[in-house]
Amino acid sequence: MQFRGKLGSMALVLALASASAMGAELASPPPPGPVLPSAFADLDDVPLPDPDLWQRIRMGFALDALDSPRVAEHEQWYASRPDYIKRFVDRGSLYLHYIVEQVEKRNMPMEIALLPVIESAFTPKAQSRAKASGLWQFIPSTGKNYGLTQDWWRDNRRDVVAATDAALNYLQRLHDMFGSWELALAAYNCGEGKVARAIAYNEKRGLPTDYLSLKLPPETQNYVPKLFAVKNIVLSPTSYGIELDSLPDQPYFTEVRAPSKIDVKVAAKLAGMSEEDFVALNPAHNKPVASGTGILILPLDKADAFKANLESYDKPLVSWTTYQAKRYEALDAIAKRHALTVAQLKAANPELKVDRKNRLRAATAVMVPMKHDANQPVKVAHLAPVAPKGAALAAAGSAPTLRLYTVRAGDTLYGIALRYKTAVETLLDLNRLSANAVLQPGLKLRLP
Repeated sequence: MQFRGKLGSMALVLALASASAMGAELASPPPPGPVLPSAFADLDDVPLPDPDLWQRIRMGFALDALDSPRVAEHEQWYASRPDYIKRFVDRGSLYLHYIVEQVEKRNMPMEIALLPVIESAFTPKAQSRAKASGLWQFIPSTGKNYGLTQDWWRDNRRDVVAATDAALNYLQRLHDMFGSWELALAAYNCGEGKVARAIAYNEKRGLPTDYLSLKLPPETQNYVPKLFAVKNIVLSPTSYGIELDSLPDQPYFTEVRAPSKIDVKVAAKLAGMSEEDFVALNPAHNKPVASGTGILILPLDKADAFKANLESYDKPLVSWTTYQAKRYEALDAIAKRHALTVAQLKAANPELKVDRKNRLRAATAVMVPMKHDANQPVKVAHLAPVAPKGAALAAAGSAPTLRLYTVRAGDTLYGIALRYKTAVETLLDLNRLSANAVLQPGLKLRLP
């Protein structure tokens, strides 16, 4: 379909009143903004920048214009805040290409790819007063319904890949339910129950049941117009006095295999990244240890370096462990047991809930640093019996020297296998271990 045809229904949306006042629902009046454009008489007059990811997004716009004065109000609000736009574009540059590809794969309107602007301004750890979290702002219950694990170690509502998949699944389900993307978006904001009840209310009175005709919460009445306002600015930023930084139409990140547990600091170091940049791509981890799937998200140009550095890394991958504390256990006692101060313990566990006497209100796991003590006694792994050297030589004529590896704190079977160029399955078979075996520092493992 030609771009002109795709934009046929969008021309009217650019007919804006330059004197529109901000709506009462906006938190604060904007500073003086740019003069907004009049309607374009001819779509060929719409100024468009050079092709890039934004152009790909524009070509995918599919929703008809929304005939609401709220759209113009929100256009004025965004256009009056170019620094705000610049910040969310900068953050979104990490994630937007991936989101665009996922939206395209599902043949969904490309307006959906801009939804994180409204939800979180592309802040991956954003959290609302209603405890919604992540780029797509899932509340805990909806997140769980769509497979987003939330536990002590990680909150997958903040996982860029998992949450994007869950959000698009949810939006598709809402569209199938209501038959309209505007209603699906409204239900994403306030819940399908409220939208269904609003539709039933209008049906009972013989009233229209489209989005603009429904009696919905104030936030939801502004939600879809906000998205259309952002869409219109993306469609022609220069018309609003906005300079939209160009984004390359190519992937930014990729998934990389990693140990099931690795310090965030160590992972960032192996990837040649700052910890802040690493967390921006891996925001789901609640602790200083990246734990869970054995998959990390890294920039494409850092992935090979991470793999090579991980293979040659010979220091502990994890410097933290967990202590299962009891209810009413005192923080000072826990800190003393692990040679810490209470302040250090609280800094590592900011979510701990304590009473006035600094005692835990509930039993919980507590993060504590591991002690890497070279003088600790060595524990020997429970391995299969080794045949006497003479018997082995008699049976085989000659045999290779048996190699043993002493497990260090933070080691994983995956990391050991990488280091010694073997397979995890080989290590498991050779040492008669199960796949979920826990490696204790000091244990000795046979190597092939």
